[in-house]
Amino acid sequence: MSEFQAPRGIPDYYPPRSADFTRVRDTLADAASLAGYGHIELPVFEDTALFARGVGESTDVVSKEMYTFADRGERSVTLRPEGTAGVMRAVLQHGLDRGQLPVKLCYSGPFFRYEKPQEGRYRQLQQVGVEAIGVDDPALDAEVIAIADEGYRRLGLTGYRLELSSLGTAADRPAYRALLTEYLSGLALDEATRTRAEVNPLRILDDKRPEIRELTADAPLLVDHLSAASAEHFAAVRGHLDRLGVGYELNPRLVRGLDYYTKTTFEFVHDGLGAQSGIGGGGRYDGLMRQLGGKQDLSGIGFGIGVDRTVLALRAEGVAQDEPPRCRVFGVPMGAAAKAELVVLAAQLRAHGIAVDLAYGDRGIKGAMKAADRSGADFALVVGERELEQRCAELKNLRTGNQEQVPLPSVVEEIRLLVGEAGQQA
Repeated sequence: MSEFQAPRGIPDYYPPRSADFTRVRDTLADAASLAGYGHIELPVFEDTALFARGVGESTDVVSKEMYTFADRGERSVTLRPEGTAGVMRAVLQHGLDRGQLPVKLCYSGPFFRYEKPQEGRYRQLQQVGVEAIGVDDPALDAEVIAIADEGYRRLGLTGYRLELSSLGTAADRPAYRALLTEYLSGLALDEATRTRAEVNPLRILDDKRPEIRELTADAPLLVDHLSAASAEHFAAVRGHLDRLGVGYELNPRLVRGLDYYTKTTFEFVHDGLGAQSGIGGGGRYDGLMRQLGGKQDLSGIGFGIGVDRTVLALRAEGVAQDEPPRCRVFGVPMGAAAKAELVVLAAQLRAHGIAVDLAYGDRGIKGAMKAADRSGADFALVVGERELEQRCAELKNLRTGNQEQVPLPSVVEEIRLLVGEAGQQA
């Protein structure tokens, strides 16, 4: 065993396992790109106050899970635990909110939360996220949800469901909060839960412990106390989803774990993952821009999809991706002069977008051809002393076994034609 290992709770992705990872990440991002979402690359760490203010002091993310430390300038910085606050900070910093609205952005990468590691719950989690900022339109809410749904469908995932709710607006909350607080005051809650209820009583409805679920079974629900405008907004979102053919289940207890959510809130769930069943989710966050210092209070809607958990969901359904071939052409040089020739040919083929690998290490023809088979290549290009004398190469189709001699000056064009034909047949 190696002297060094990855930190606890942080997975490595390597071939062939990395094939699933890259397919999930790229497919989800492509679904967003088709709807006009441009890529944004966010810092891996930010000012701690950004997350404390944006995510919410009462959340588990801020109170228990953030990786926070002082840098060499004694500034408190935090490894990003989520993406929305960072995106909103970037929008404000660079004045994107003063341009065409909505601002549509997509991001991907690692996020960090100090949690007890288990399958599907990692301390470094990978996400793809989108944010649409600047327009409060139920059709935009539906578009964001449909993008996530389309991404899952493109991956071949079928055993998931969409849970949907509304958390209303800040104006809807005071009367409901008072009602819920009064209800909770009559329950036999433990001290820690009681403290959480005093800070944010809505979070108690999101508690997954069976005993708390049972205690709060008759709790008043926010969806039953929405203002007329919030109820109309939620009905419009559902109507758009119905027309788009995106199925959903209403879950009035859905709160999510971050304080900035308002109105539309949603989560994608896959029961094949056991306790860690959430594979993605999000919602609208009216008011977050003002919390982070924006001069105007633009609305936003977005999601974060767990790449790690989506990979696990694909494997649970048996639709995981096989490792793709490393290359289309595998060069087999017999001798130093032949290797020098093939190195140049490989570079020329790569310049035309054809993936090429070589047998390095001066191995014999038998070992080199085994390496060609293992690479998944369609063609082997063999050059030895005899071929150099004749200024040709042996080109072998590894799928059919057919073999032909090709003049060295014609190798690149011949392989380009053959690779194109093989792609059309596939």
